[in-house]
Order: sequence, then C-alpha cells, then structure tokens
Amino acid sequence: MAESITQDQFVAHLSRTHSPNKDPDAGLRGLGHYERRLPAWRFRLRQRLIPIVRWETPYLARMQQLCRSSWLDTYFALTANLGTHTFFMTALPICYWCGFPDIGNALVHMLALGVYFSGFVKDLACLPRPLSPPLQRITMSGSAALEYGFPSTHTTNAVSVAAFCLYQLHLVRDDHTNFTYSLLQALFYCYATSITLGRMYCGMHGFFDVIFGGLLGAAIAWLQITHGESFDAWVLAGDWTRLAMIVVILGIAVRVHSEPADNCPCFDDSVSFVGVVMGIELGGWHYGRLFDGMDFVGRYGFNNQDLFKIGARIVGGIAVIFVWRAVMKSMLLRYLPPIYRFVDHYGLTLPRRYFLQSRNYKSVPPLRSDDNLIPQAFEISALMSRLRNPRKRTVSIGPQSEADAREFIANRAQKRRDSRSSFDASKPSQRRSTRALSPPASAVIGCSSSPPQTPSHTSADSACHEVKPLLQVKSPTDPNLLTPPLSDAGASSDSGREDERKTQELLRAVEKPRIRYDVEVVTKLVVYAGIAWWAAEGNPLLFRWVGIA
Repeated sequence: MAESITQDQFVAHLSRTHSPNKDPDAGLRGLGHYERRLPAWRFRLRQRLIPIVRWETPYLARMQQLCRSSWLDTYFALTANLGTHTFFMTALPICYWCGFPDIGNALVHMLALGVYFSGFVKDLACLPRPLSPPLQRITMSGSAALEYGFPSTHTTNAVSVAAFCLYQLHLVRDDHTNFTYSLLQALFYCYATSITLGRMYCGMHGFFDVIFGGLLGAAIAWLQITHGESFDAWVLAGDWTRLAMIVVILGIAVRVHSEPADNCPCFDDSVSFVGVVMGIELGGWHYGRLFDGMDFVGRYGFNNQDLFKIGARIVGGIAVIFVWRAVMKSMLLRYLPPIYRFVDHYGLTLPRRYFLQSRNYKSVPPLRSDDNLIPQAFEISALMSRLRNPRKRTVSIGPQSEADAREFIANRAQKRRDSRSSFDASKPSQRRSTRALSPPASAVIGCSSSPPQTPSHTSADSACHEVKPLLQVKSPTDPNLLTPPLSDAGASSDSGREDERKTQELLRAVEKPRIRYDVEVVTKLVVYAGIAWWAAEGNPLLFRWVGIA
C-alpha cells in the first residue's frame, strides 16, 4: 500500500514537470513525446539526427548477421566489461596504493570528462540505441540498455585511456626492447579496437555513436596530455581557495547537466564521477601538505616488492571503501530528507524531472541495484559468477527501455507515412491503367476480400490488385466503398485504437527504472567524494600507520 502511494506521488510529480505542449495524449506517440518534453531547439536537433540512427540500423544488422559466432559473442561481451565504470572505479584506487598517483590522477580526469560529457550529450540529444529487432543486443550488464545510444561512453573511455597510455609508452620508448614496445602498443590498440567494434557487434551502438565517442575520447586524451600535469601542479601549489573554486565549478556542472526526455540514468553516473574528482583533488592536496618535502609521486612511494603488502593494501583498501559507502549512504538517505524539506520551504531545491521531491515522501526505502559504478557487497558473488562464466551473457531482442519503445513506435509510424506517400504517388499511373482496362463494377467489388497492397508488393499481372486503390477514393455516389477516416497513427480509426492499445502494452512491458529520490544527488556526491578521498589520502595514511606501506 505504501509503495502504491509513493508510485502515485511519483507520477503526479512527473505531471507537474514543465512542458511546452500540454497535449496529454502526445506521450503515446514517439514524436509527440519528445516534442512535448524537449525545448524547441533540442527537438529540432533530435529530428535532424534521428534519421542517421534509422539509416544505419539495417547495415548494423547485416554486419551482425554476417559476423555472428559463439566465440565472438563471448569475446565482445567480456571485453565490454573493460570499458565499464565498475572496471575503472576498481582500478583507479590501485594506482594510488601501488605508487602511481600521476597515472591515477590522469585516469580520473579523463574518465570524469568522458562520463560527464558523453552523458551530457546523451541526455541532450535523446537519441535511442539502434533498433532491436532487427539487431540483437548482447550484453552482460542490464543497466547499459536503459541509457540513450549517442554517443558511446565505452568508446569515449577506451579511446582516451588507450591514447594516453600510448603517449606514456612513447615517452619511455628507450626503456623497452623493440619486442616489448611493439607488444604493448598492440595491446593498447587491441583494447580500444575491441571495445569500439564490440559495441557495434553487440548491437548496443551504431557507427555514428562510436565515431563521435572516439573523437570525444581523443579530444579528452589530448587535453590531458597537454594540460594535465600543469593542472595538477597548479592545484598542489595553491591554497584552499583553488580547491573551493574547483568544487564550485563541479557543482555548477551538476546543476547545468542536460535534462533527458526519458528516465535515463546517465545523470547518476555523471554525478558520481563529479564526486570522484572532488575527493581526488581534496585528498591529493591535503596529503601533499603532510609530506611537503617530497614530490607528488614520492609521497606514494610504497613497497611494491613485497607481494603480501601489495595484496594487503588492495584488499584492505577495498574493504574500507565498501564500509564507508555502506555507512555513509544509509546515514545520508536517512537524515537528508528533512533537511531537503526545510530548504525546499524557501525554494532552494535542485529539481530534476525523474527524481521524486522530498515533499512527496517521508523516508527513502532500502535501495537495491542503485549504483552503476561500484557493485554492492551482495552483488559481488553474482558479478564474479558472470566473469567466471562469460557464456552466461544475455541476448535480447526487442525494446528494453522506454526510449527503445518510443523509437519502435516512431519508426513504425514513419514507415507507414513513407508507405502512404509512395502509395499516393502511384495513384495517377494506377488511374490511367484503370481507365485503359475499364473493368466492370462487379470486378472491383470482387477484389474487396484481398488486403490492400503497396506498389512494391503489387503483382504486375494482377488486374484485381491494380484497381484495388479505387476503393480508397472517396465517392459521394457509393458510400459503401468509403474507408473510415485516417487516425493519427496513419490507419483507420479502429486500427488507430488497436495501435494505441499495443503502444500502451509495449510501454508497460519494458523495464522501468526504479524511483529515484532527490536526496540521492547529494548522497552520490558525498559518497563518491569520500571514496576518492580514501583512495588518495585516507587509505595511504592508514597503510603507513598499520605498517603495510
């Protein structure tokens, strides 16, 4: 009963969201939904880009059909995990705990920029993933399908990381033999190529998605290579005012993040990585103050010769992070709602379309599967099981998200409009052919049992099919031959009602993202800022105190 009340309040909250079009039925059609929920300039942008997604889908399906094999399914589904937020959030702390803080800082900056800007563009353009069917989606992660398609965040991260690593490898070219250097180069190229091609092979992205994602990743890598070290030096050499400036800029970035037309979780990931950057900068700056006489890398000069100490640092550090998240998250979700209601009384809120406002609920229930970056403790066994058994991948056919369903509906309507346009264009030639044949009226009526066919399906030697379009022409002398008026769906009124019913069933059948609460934004910022602080300062100090540094 309580869950039903919360759901009703959530729906009521959505109905109060500002919309330029007040037509309550527009959301039942793919086009009207986005026209109603997006500003005019964003809607026009989407209308210009959506034909690209529809144009490339048949080619992607053909490519998938030609290349499909069991071992490629396993390979690309498995390598896709190397481009996920979970993989990077697991690897990043290890850089600090094993004496590579400069690499850790560079990866944090690149991944944060990649996740934020790709998520910003995703929510801005609201372009769906390539349509399924005809494509089949192969994945080991269910949350990815709930996001928009353009651009590919996996490709952005993979290209930026690979380009940066290739640059770092070039700097130490003389330290490696020709064979080792070539092998490492091939490894980085294979990493970026496998993830990029794999996103198309798995049916998750199209050419447009990965090309834009690759260009974005290359630009981010160039920015880090040219300005990364100077930025780190600027932060470490300054006082707290520089940190305050960074925090303010990051807070503004959260506030101006584009608002999606559908319930897309891209914003959650962007907020999490913004919190990571806050924690890394704060932790690195303060940790440097404690070891002022040493350079940045020397402050993390841990013993990497003792495998026991390395293992203890990694296991103990990850355990501390899980404890921090569990404790702090539950505390914030419990005590933030009253604070939010107090602040909301004075109009100082951060409204988001798909976040339930604190005035509409009393408390936040226990949340499950609410984190796309770091799995919760009870999810680790299932995650490890999937990695041990990579053949346990998921192959999905059909819409998986609300954006997929609306694209399916809009694509169906577009095909009908194209079919009618082609059908109408053929009418003059069909009328001339009809006058030449001059069939008796009984012959025309005798064809009424055959379904109407478009010109592409019309048989050239069938006179009955050629005169069939006469039944579509309004005639004041024979009302029995009149067809019902066309509905908005492009069919008869009965067919329109049937399409509306099927549309509602389709939207109900897709996976619905869980209800998200307004306090989760600040919760994610604090939790992930704390995780990054523990990685850059808290755990290194703890390692020195325990004696495993």
